[in-house]
Amino acid sequence: MTAAADLRRWALDTPHRSAVVFGNMHLSYAELEALANRYARVFQSRGLARGDHLVSLCGNRPEALAIAWGAYRCGLYLTPMPTTLALPEAVYMVGNAEAKLVAVDAALAELGADLRAALQHEPVSWLSIGGSIEHFDSLETLAAGEPPTARAHEPPGALMVYTSGTTGASKGVWRPLPAADYRGPPAFAADLLQLFGLGGKGVRYLSTAPLYHAAPLRFALAVTAGGGTVHIMERFDAELALDLLVREAITHSQWVPTMFQRLLALPESRRRAFAAPSHRVAVHGAAPCTATLKQRMVDWWGPILLEYYSGSEGIGLTLIDSVEALRKPGSVGRARKGEIHVLGADGQELAAGEIGVVHFSGIAPFTYFKEPQKTAARTSEQGWQTFGDVGHVDADGYLYLSDRKDDMIISGGVNIYPQEIEQAILEVPGVSECAVVGVADERFGERPLAFVVPEHGEVRAQQALMAAIEAHNRQRLGRLKWPSEIRIIEALPRSASGKVLRRVLRDLLGR
Repeated sequence: MTAAADLRRWALDTPHRSAVVFGNMHLSYAELEALANRYARVFQSRGLARGDHLVSLCGNRPEALAIAWGAYRCGLYLTPMPTTLALPEAVYMVGNAEAKLVAVDAALAELGADLRAALQHEPVSWLSIGGSIEHFDSLETLAAGEPPTARAHEPPGALMVYTSGTTGASKGVWRPLPAADYRGPPAFAADLLQLFGLGGKGVRYLSTAPLYHAAPLRFALAVTAGGGTVHIMERFDAELALDLLVREAITHSQWVPTMFQRLLALPESRRRAFAAPSHRVAVHGAAPCTATLKQRMVDWWGPILLEYYSGSEGIGLTLIDSVEALRKPGSVGRARKGEIHVLGADGQELAAGEIGVVHFSGIAPFTYFKEPQKTAARTSEQGWQTFGDVGHVDADGYLYLSDRKDDMIISGGVNIYPQEIEQAILEVPGVSECAVVGVADERFGERPLAFVVPEHGEVRAQQALMAAIEAHNRQRLGRLKWPSEIRIIEALPRSASGKVLRRVLRDLLGR
């Protein structure tokens, strides 16, 4: 493969330079290339052919990137499976993806063994990663017996990631494979290299989040395609993240807002002593970031924050830098991939300032794998597609999100967006986090209920905090938006990417 942006180019040009750093382990470009080639040969030896599906259940380790590159070199669809899934969820994902091969991290041996037992009658090949699992073949042992050279025929593959499933069963995002003779930059890398400046030998990227999520995996792969170095954290730790930014002279990093909160919760003396002059781009997304939280991070790190809005479906992307964000608080930026359209209930495009469902056009459409009805529900009559978010665009083309369409509360025929209520409650001193869900109501159909996490060290009685919230809501919100109930909890349930799991909150109510 001779594309300008590809792992193999760097393995040939600078074979001994570090491609991946994981703790004390350094994997050079030559080593990562050889591992990807060996893995590709193993996958082929297991009978996988172009268009087949491979599922990996792997923690944050360099092999995750080698598996992705190996699958790409075989023309396979790779599905990275979250390590946090319960057994029924994992069984569903492997079955739904029609996986021909499942590779499981030895650190997850128990879940892997249970998964294999549950699918024992399915035609699936089982491999272990980084150790042994009973009745699994070792990927490392098999790979050691294969040559490290490229195969003669390498049709490109693709990722088939699953949506996070915060409101229901996750869905695989499928697109046709590139042409068998395609030799351009991999689809998982091309746009990120351009949009976030991830290309070049000088890029040192800190990967803070689980690699089974779409954005962290794609960013890490893009850096190895572009010639930089990926520093992988096994799991997020605020103190260690700051140390790595300094010690490794990190230039680019990626975060979610909950990580910012943990960083800001560090002792003031630790934050005041921190300085990372090489750090020039701090990318964040995946979940809403309040204007207050962003301001605090910009005050600390400087105007290096770069927020994106996108999703696993990959139908569009907006960007907003720190200067714009302070000028347009609450916005997620202007479109950099695709064109934004806000549609009303009648499916027609709305004017600037009017709230509706946000759609994008101009990008190749996606399909939810084996889910035509769910795909249709995300596609407008015009052929435009949506992540399912509600919002508006201002006169300058900046997008503001109100909420998820699936999370919208309809009370007495009025649309209520939980995010509006949450932002109001977060203004109350003593509130750290907040999430609002709709619950059934005989009179109005639905009514909002708020879950509130007090700030660490909050000493006021819960009743006093709730009274302050209720008083503030009466000043800030219309009557229908006042939560009918406020519940104090220790922490909000979140996915590994930082998204609030509202379905879990509803389960807590027993409704």
